[in-house]
Amino acid sequence: MAFKKTAETLPKGAHTLGRDYYVNPEILQKEYENLFLNNWICAGRSLDLAENGQYKVINIDTESVIVIRDDNGNLKAHFNVCRHRGTRICKNETGQFSKSIQCGYHGWTYDLKGKLIGAPHMDAVDGFNKKDYPLHSIALAEWEGFIFINLSDEPKDFESVFAPLKDRFSPWNISDLIVMETKEYHVKGNWKLVIQNFCECYHCPILHPELAAIHNYMGGRNDLHEGPFLGGYMDFNDDKDSITTSGELCCPPLNGVKDENLNRVYYYAIAPNMLLSLHPEYVMYHTVWPDGVDKCKVTCSWLFAKDVIASGKYNTKDAVDFWDMTNKQDWYISELSQLGIQSKKYSPAPYSGQESLLAAFDQYYLDKINKK
Repeated sequence: MAFKKTAETLPKGAHTLGRDYYVNPEILQKEYENLFLNNWICAGRSLDLAENGQYKVINIDTESVIVIRDDNGNLKAHFNVCRHRGTRICKNETGQFSKSIQCGYHGWTYDLKGKLIGAPHMDAVDGFNKKDYPLHSIALAEWEGFIFINLSDEPKDFESVFAPLKDRFSPWNISDLIVMETKEYHVKGNWKLVIQNFCECYHCPILHPELAAIHNYMGGRNDLHEGPFLGGYMDFNDDKDSITTSGELCCPPLNGVKDENLNRVYYYAIAPNMLLSLHPEYVMYHTVWPDGVDKCKVTCSWLFAKDVIASGKYNTKDAVDFWDMTNKQDWYISELSQLGIQSKKYSPAPYSGQESLLAAFDQYYLDKINKK
């Protein structure tokens, strides 16, 4: 939704992606295999699973993941596949286990760390050892209070991949913030349209007049403009203090946010599925999940300081309502884009100087999905 760059930084000949990238199921399969199942993806907040035994299920294409807090209070992730006959164990999106995880087919039972602890009548099978049949584990990392998972058999080291973001957001102390509200949206458009829309404000004066009144779409700078992390900041207009319905702060600024950060909003796309927005007094993040080639699910959460939420005296709804309105404007135009791209008359056109991050995203995306 932001990110201004000058026309001189736009790669020569940069243009929108071809029609197939938004309508071809075979390309979607490449995206699943080379992006979503082979990279670190955001799976929510650590505090989503506050209690031991609490779990959530993440479904990506034909894969399903159980993210759980074990009985030692550590987060783990397992493939949602029983080791006996391959049955999917958890059907609900969220839930709570007491001491163990049991498959509803033949009763194979696992502890919260994924170790097989019960297998009825298997003791009569020669050579059978429960130690050989734990749930398949999935790499998991925590960063700034967010959960990231990687379904690859050989995941790249999280710390190395995320090194460009190390300490970048420390003034916001994001790991200490609490989700105040989450909204889920179902968009009738390809998932990339949501990401690409976020990465430019060329559309803001027409589509978001309320947002354009808070920050000028020409007033900003990108500090990450290649690879999986893209974004930068935009300055507020002189008479505005934050992105809320009133244009004023909806609560006191976060303790670590000082100086120029009090007059800016930062927008970052963290490929493949996370969008992060940092305001003086709150943080907002989206996760984007493909649901077929022409649909996607988007979740949006608003994070505030614990004491702000506990006090109940601040108008945090001012921020939530503004972005809920703006989100819906974006989903509306993304759905119209999907409808238009499906036409036989659609063909790629040049990006403007205000869309250089889209060209950068496309380059990263094409490099990833075309890898063998």
